[in-house]
Amino acid sequence: MDQKVKFWVGFNLVNGVGPRRLEALLDHFEDIEAAWNGRASELAAAGLGKKLARKIIRLRGQVDLDRIWEQIQEAGIRVVTWQAPDYPGRLLEIDSPPPVLYVRGAFLEADEWAVAVVGTRRVTAYGRQVTEKVVRYLARNRISVVSGLARGVDTVAHQTALEMGARTIAVFGCGVDRVYPPENRQLAARIREQGALVSDYPVGTPPEAANFPPRNRIISGLSMAVVIVEAGEKSGALITARFAADQGREVFAVPGSIFGPQSLGTNSLIRKGAVPLLEPGDILDTLNLQQIDHFRQAKRLLPGNETEQALYGQLGNEPVHVDALCQAIDGSIEEVVAALTMMELKGLVRQVGGMNYVVLR
Repeated sequence: MDQKVKFWVGFNLVNGVGPRRLEALLDHFEDIEAAWNGRASELAAAGLGKKLARKIIRLRGQVDLDRIWEQIQEAGIRVVTWQAPDYPGRLLEIDSPPPVLYVRGAFLEADEWAVAVVGTRRVTAYGRQVTEKVVRYLARNRISVVSGLARGVDTVAHQTALEMGARTIAVFGCGVDRVYPPENRQLAARIREQGALVSDYPVGTPPEAANFPPRNRIISGLSMAVVIVEAGEKSGALITARFAADQGREVFAVPGSIFGPQSLGTNSLIRKGAVPLLEPGDILDTLNLQQIDHFRQAKRLLPGNETEQALYGQLGNEPVHVDALCQAIDGSIEEVVAALTMMELKGLVRQVGGMNYVVLR
């Protein structure tokens, strides 16, 4: 693993340094290690302000990044940053994606085709039946299932995906080394083997109530669409639905009894414009993915012309700026950007910020 990743971990420990401020730091210093070791005046000049700059200086003197990095590695946790080639492409599309993800398990290319299935912790027999039916359909179509490992609908979704041999991803509202609820430890271990456990919270972060609503943006961000099975009027699943709508994801809601408290939220979502989910097939129909195997095949296409082939040969795991690529293949900026755009659509390359590209192999 790149030793510089530990400096991403360092900034992740600083309350107040989110995606936008970290991006400003990278623009100013052009290197994460230089940013971490910057003087207070330099940090302030990068847009952090004097108060936050002093906070970073204090934290630097209090933490041992080398030891923290060793603990992360010993725990079998991977740190995936914006610049990593396996950072989930769909998550990069959202506004202010998390700069750092802590992962147990692995992201695969197949996880680009994912749907979130979430809902109430107080799932009814009806909600359980619907969740199982929806997840089985997704599994048969090789769609990864994303959820939050919570009691109720989330647990049923993960369990059903595992039973079907499908990929499933659990997004934590705590450190990825902490399993909440504790009764799902065995389930989390199985997910780790057949998918991924993911969090943007530093290792060791406890499962505090305030942590769970923000993590829902990752659940929706990883997914093509979100299915809300059952939700009360104040269910956390409704927060996921709002994030999904803001991110341009399709929101499906399962209609339920007008007398059932667990259906008040989903019925309200339908009234506000969510797609009523009457059959699992509605998901792929609405997303226009009936020919999903053809879409997958298209993603595997090799570079289609000489420009794409030349660019593919210049790219690796380390980000390369578009200007350097133009110089390397003696191409115009218009020609190179057009080719890179097409290669992104094919899943051959990925932009990791600032017009820098890495290859996906």
